[in-house]
Amino acid sequence: MKSLKILILVLLLQTKLFSQESPKREMRAVWISSVDNIDWPSKPGLSDKQMKSEMITILDNLRSYNMNTVVFQIRPTADAYYKSTKEPASHWITGSQGVAPAFDPLQLMIDEAGKRGMNVHVWLNPYRVQQDTAKSVLAKTHLFFKKPELFVTYGRSRYFNPGLKETRDFVSSVVGEIVRKYDIQAIHMDDYFYPYRIEGKEFPDQKAFIKEPRQFKDKDDWRRDNVDLIIKQIRDTIIANKPEVEFGISPFGVWRNIAKDSEGSNTLAGASNYDDLYSNILKWQKENWIDYVTPQLYWHIGFKRADFEVLAKWWAAHKYGTNVYIGHGEYKLSTKSPDPEWRTPDQIVKQIDMIRSMPLIDGSMHFTANNFLKKGDTLRKPLVEKLYKYIALTPEANRITRIKPQSPTNAVIAKNGSKLLLTWKAGLNDKKYVIYRFPKKNITDFNNPENIYYVTTATQLEMPSTNFENYVYAISALSQTQTESAPVEFVKK
Repeated sequence: MKSLKILILVLLLQTKLFSQESPKREMRAVWISSVDNIDWPSKPGLSDKQMKSEMITILDNLRSYNMNTVVFQIRPTADAYYKSTKEPASHWITGSQGVAPAFDPLQLMIDEAGKRGMNVHVWLNPYRVQQDTAKSVLAKTHLFFKKPELFVTYGRSRYFNPGLKETRDFVSSVVGEIVRKYDIQAIHMDDYFYPYRIEGKEFPDQKAFIKEPRQFKDKDDWRRDNVDLIIKQIRDTIIANKPEVEFGISPFGVWRNIAKDSEGSNTLAGASNYDDLYSNILKWQKENWIDYVTPQLYWHIGFKRADFEVLAKWWAAHKYGTNVYIGHGEYKLSTKSPDPEWRTPDQIVKQIDMIRSMPLIDGSMHFTANNFLKKGDTLRKPLVEKLYKYIALTPEANRITRIKPQSPTNAVIAKNGSKLLLTWKAGLNDKKYVIYRFPKKNITDFNNPENIYYVTTATQLEMPSTNFENYVYAISALSQTQTESAPVEFVKK
């Protein structure tokens, strides 16, 4: 067999943008919500076959939009969408907490997303245990029945008490188990640390404050320190198990209003991370505790109290070494919306165009998956025909030591009837593969995303043989850190 020809072209360290519409590296993620069966499964109690089919449909749909990452909610209320030794299976899967399906939802998501070239970030809620205590959904094996002293009730909901060291230790142990057992890209948490305030009600953590005040006299500062401690402990837990796994936070869109802090944004938000959720996001970024931040900017451009443009620029200016991805609210799109800005997808198009003009922003995350099914044609035309026309690779994390992959070997292309079969062998540190296709048998530029044909975790790809003679194909590998190897040209068999 002809020896493989290693291409001399060296991939640039920083991806060249061929146009504002076509970056080669860009986060394009979609949240897949499990709480209340928002996205998957569509309702509790489906058969395993139905649940698997629904997951495949979601992933195929997202792949058709050229999305490259899913953010899968696997611990919505101190329960599990994976095989856990610490918490029961979620009641949103089978209808009964503690009763698991015959398959592992997270492993299936990892396997099927990988085949389609998508990374998996797993989304955990740290403290929420029960949305409505009037409904008996907790399994008798739940930690609540073994150690009720770790929990508090606020309004109608139940939470782990953030002020207790044992709470932080337990949640960190949950993270450690997931990181050890599963081949994931990132641990992801959103804005539910301390819950949003209920008017006229104080969060019931006074006993914990008295028991473990540490050096604090002000309860608000103590609460912020509680959250700081768990973020730092989760970061340390990830590093101790798999330092190449990223840690990302998706906070409420406003850190602080400028009226309360000169470093805050020029907004008039009714709540903020720092003052109401006790989450000092900027500290976590500055202290190197998180790898990326995805502020939920679910407001339209020009909204007076919290303008999308103002906030996008603010988060870009407060990057502090993290990757910054913007959270978009597709769930607000409706022809019946009271806000005319949300009646067509033009708002999302304008938002993506806007953040692409900001070099310090690294891409987008979209809420949620079902919107891309339900609003299919409405969203598809502006996204697939313009903004997401070509496949994009995800950005490398700025704070994780790069893992260099080897180039694939034995890259062979063969005609098999009406199909083409591309096969190759994995090299050291290879996690995913990028297939390039160049027209007119002329290899040009690997930094042009127009030349990316497919991305997958598999070591073969079957494709139509149409115009086979008019193209040349090449392949590179991606490591866990999304670092790309030198490309190799396929040899015809």
